Amino acid sequence: MDFYKFGDIEERFAELIWKHEPISSGELVKLCENELNWKKSTTYTVLKKLSEKGIFQNIKSEVTSLITRDEYYSMQSRYFVEDTFGGSLPKFLSAFFNGKKISERKMKELERLIEEYDEVEK
Repeated sequence: MDFYKFGDIEERFAELIWKHEPISSGELVKLCENELNWKKSTTYTVLKKLSEKGIFQNIKSEVTSLITRDEYYSMQSRYFVEDTFGGSLPKFLSAFFNGKKISERKMKELERLIEEYDEVEK
């Protein structure tokens, strides 16, 4: 799947699916009517669009995700770093911590993550 960034309303729709999956398409229509004030046709239109993007699927009236919430937000984060900082994690961290002090606990957590990544790369 190529990265696809949700619009605000698509994100709310996706969150509903992730929270309730697997969910019948009929239940999803009711949920969207109550939570988003959508008509049945709107629910199916957005579901079809996001299914074509490879994010969700509707098989035999059961809606499930093809990527998890965590996978989506991980891809969104990587895309942001790539697009904004040329893929440079050090540049991103420099901007993120710009002038802020980092606690010893956070520093150790970052070091642990770097070590884990280093082990995966070898």
